Amino acid sequence: MNMRNQWPVLPIVAGLASGLLTGCGSETGDSGGSGSSVVMGMSDDVLSTDPASGYDPGSWLLFNNVFQSLLSFPKGGTEPEPEAAKECAFADTETKVYKCTLQDGVKFSNGDALTSKDVKFSFDRMLKINDGAGPAIMFPMLGSVETPDEKTVVFHLKYADATFPSKIASGAGSIVDHQQYSADGLRKDDQAVGSGPYKLDSFSKDKAVFSVNDSYQGTAKVQNSGVTLKFFHGDQAALKNALVSDQIDLAYRGLAADDIADIENSASTGLGINVVEGSSAEVQHLVFNMDDPVAGKLGVRKAIAYLLDREALVDEVYEDTATPLYSIIPAGITGHNTSFFDTYGARPSTSKAEAALRSEGITGKVKLTLWSTPSRYGPSTDAEFKAIAKQLNASGLFDAAVKSVAFDQYEKDIAEGKYGVYVKGWVPDYPDPDNFTAPFFGKGNVLSNNFTNSTITGQLIPKTAAESDRSSTDADYGKLQDLVADELPVIPIWQAKQYAVVRDNVYGLEYCLDASTVFRFWEISKG
Repeated sequence: MNMRNQWPVLPIVAGLASGLLTGCGSETGDSGGSGSSVVMGMSDDVLSTDPASGYDPGSWLLFNNVFQSLLSFPKGGTEPEPEAAKECAFADTETKVYKCTLQDGVKFSNGDALTSKDVKFSFDRMLKINDGAGPAIMFPMLGSVETPDEKTVVFHLKYADATFPSKIASGAGSIVDHQQYSADGLRKDDQAVGSGPYKLDSFSKDKAVFSVNDSYQGTAKVQNSGVTLKFFHGDQAALKNALVSDQIDLAYRGLAADDIADIENSASTGLGINVVEGSSAEVQHLVFNMDDPVAGKLGVRKAIAYLLDREALVDEVYEDTATPLYSIIPAGITGHNTSFFDTYGARPSTSKAEAALRSEGITGKVKLTLWSTPSRYGPSTDAEFKAIAKQLNASGLFDAAVKSVAFDQYEKDIAEGKYGVYVKGWVPDYPDPDNFTAPFFGKGNVLSNNFTNSTITGQLIPKTAAESDRSSTDADYGKLQDLVADELPVIPIWQAKQYAVVRDNVYGLEYCLDASTVFRFWEISKG
């Protein structure tokens, strides 16, 4: 999809941590920042400054700092709490009517009052524009937004969705000023007007400059006087050099695995750089086009599942900056199991792979192309896919090759069904198993691989979505994961670890890297 979840998924300098962390309570933020300004480097680009369009890691980083949502995720927490809203709750037992009351006195950075009209405008606008590169796809359940008065917003859902609060707490719930944005089209001037902790002062190809929003009223307590975000456009060497040469204070997303290892090994030699490590819910999958004459055969997919050596991949290609993933719901997220481990084992089995092929009547080598794209899902993706092809070919059962194409062409070709096997990465919008299942297997799924399963779409996804007690969904998510392991529309490969690399006078990164996926500028301080 043109969604955030097709973002470049990197097992390096990422933005998530284990969903097992507990939340810290909300605090009312100070209106002004203190301390030094911070210069940050990132390999990703910001593809949009307009929340109706951007659905990529860089854009959501901007949204989460410049705009407010009704709710937000507290640092270290996975349950949304009030932000621009004073309170929010389902107004019915069926989780189909969601009501929020706004805080008093919330203003945009330009001084305009933020009212229920702006909230309704923001959601109506996003859905009306329905940008292919935007988050509207997250809200198929949203029927209408009602504003009984200036402080009250009521969301009427077409069907039950207990994860709706998490969705509006994400970057997709960013509230824009109705006086500053068109209801019919995207903003084109690279400016942004929000009510978040920061203002966007300037935005260009190579950097974005943020200052503290003195009008901000919310939970953030700003620890710096501003942030300059420099874009390195995928140039890993330049990003590393900028950090080592003290041109930037920290690097977020984009250092290669061997660079991380070099920096860690050099930490004791006086470089003055520290590596902050955490776990992550970012994942990467092999995806199969179920209509492809080769990959569409279950025996071929099973053979690949039996031959894939995840341990070798993360060791050789990623230098252990990722962990093997054996299900579509990653570790640390409610409902995670190990269905692929249980079904296909952890170690390659040529005999089982051969038996799977023979069951399809295949006796010769399977000729196969693995399609990759060079940087969108991490700078090591091409190397990873070459290693997978090598594993398949070493069995004597496959004649596999790798082709890599630029992302724009890659997306077009997938949509047209030209690829049999290809890579997709996923960074979750919110830390819930729904976000690792419904987008992959629901209506209009993001994989474009022609897979359908009526039990998943007709029973398991609606049932789990309607359950307000998320821990009670484990059994149903277990069934869903087992079905995927049996039918193999995808094979999960790895789950990222996360790394932020900072100079030793920079603090607070542990509060920027958690399961909420929110990178909090306001938590960073510089001594």
